[in-house]
Amino acid sequence: MNHTQIILTAVILLYLCFTIFVGVAIGRRSKRNSEGFYLGGRNMGPLVTAMSAEASDMSSWLLMGLPGLAYLTGLADASWTAIGLALGTYLNFLLISKRIRLYSVQLDAITIPSFISKRYAEKRPVIMCLSSLIILVFFVPYVASGLAAIGKLFHSLFGWNYMLAVIIGAIVIISYTSVGGFSAVATMDLIQSIIMSTALVVITGFGIHQAGGFAAVAENAKALPGYLSLVQSYSPDKNAAAPYDFMNILSMIAWGLGYLGMPHILVRFMAIRSEKELKLSRRIASVWVVISMGIAVFIGVIGHAVSAAGKIQPLTGAESETVIIRIADLLASNGAFSAIVAGMILAGILAATMSTADSQLLAASSAFSENLLRDVFGIRLSQKQTMLMARLSVISIAVIAVFLASNPESSIFAIVSFAWAGFGATFGPAILFSLFWKRSNHQGITAGLLGGGVMVFVWKFLIRPLGGSFAIYELLPAFLFNCILVVAVSLLTAEPEEEVARGFDAYRNSLT
Repeated sequence: MNHTQIILTAVILLYLCFTIFVGVAIGRRSKRNSEGFYLGGRNMGPLVTAMSAEASDMSSWLLMGLPGLAYLTGLADASWTAIGLALGTYLNFLLISKRIRLYSVQLDAITIPSFISKRYAEKRPVIMCLSSLIILVFFVPYVASGLAAIGKLFHSLFGWNYMLAVIIGAIVIISYTSVGGFSAVATMDLIQSIIMSTALVVITGFGIHQAGGFAAVAENAKALPGYLSLVQSYSPDKNAAAPYDFMNILSMIAWGLGYLGMPHILVRFMAIRSEKELKLSRRIASVWVVISMGIAVFIGVIGHAVSAAGKIQPLTGAESETVIIRIADLLASNGAFSAIVAGMILAGILAATMSTADSQLLAASSAFSENLLRDVFGIRLSQKQTMLMARLSVISIAVIAVFLASNPESSIFAIVSFAWAGFGATFGPAILFSLFWKRSNHQGITAGLLGGGVMVFVWKFLIRPLGGSFAIYELLPAFLFNCILVVAVSLLTAEPEEEVARGFDAYRNSLT
């Protein structure tokens, strides 16, 4: 290990130690009950709520997946995805945040499965069981994608064993998540979002300099057919422009629908101390997400120019997702101070990964220990036993994710894309109908959850490969299929019971 690598390693290790120390310290001050562990006692401020929601959303996808996509194919794919996500962020805060905060308090619900189940006052926990299983099915590979990003980071930089790096990352995340719960996770998300933002800005400036200036970046992009177009994409294999039609655009914008069904984001709304502060949270989150994703896309363009200038090697396939790592490695070769800055950038990638993985672990843990064990199987535990089971759930799910992350060739973007579709297409319509349609009933929601989840798999593996107009991102058709099922089954079955209707009316009255 040379001098530069020693500095990089030291900075990253210091960051990891800082993460563990702060997370554990915050967690020790939080309430020792389920609401404290999973929602921070509903006492989050507007800044923490906004940045925790966005940091837990963006993950390594922001610093690796999105720049890698722009690096390979140009602006179209990455930009339309970013536009869809920006719209989704704003609409999620505008339409969902206040409503789910008020309704979840009224129902005394601390998880998304419990919220939907209590909203329809189901007597047998069918919705509870189904929604908990959906969380486990889609969150575990989502966590695995974050751990894979950590493995790629350390392997590409230091030649470390990939699986060893994955295990180290999992241990760090487990340490503060299992001890601190939601309070530690949310506060660390705020800190990590600042580090992520700093990493984006520094990489942008240094990358432009290494490419030979902004003009050189622009000239390189212009020379690639379709690279700067929003209606064409660049094909690196053929060095030619490929058509990017309306169906492609619709697929990418459909990413925004995913926000409506992300359990780890929705619980941030439930955890804020007052619904009146959500307007400020919406403004902060919307501005940050637009700026950060815009810079991330631009970094992909910059990275291609840096490759063309011969400063980093050309990247292909899943390797393109390491473009920020390559530029940071280049920065580290310019002396001790640059190596320290590069180390902080690499810590930003870790921050992006951990800020999502910790939230997902917590949501998956709550689905297992709170909803499946207690609500579905009726296992009654003392408060101390409940907390122990919550922590053991975090550890167990993380271990499974480590095994799923064992393939270093897997694409972070592809894994996140599938998990995002799974949540958006199942919980998205369920949340919308729960909050906006009084006539919806538990039979309709059950049908929608099941049908939406199945359609994600059917469309992804059976229909989408047919190509043509069927090549649309599976989130959109599965989301629409879910909505149709909810409406049709609700109208074909009995109206909600009077108790459910009164509860909905009380919630609607609280909005005024």
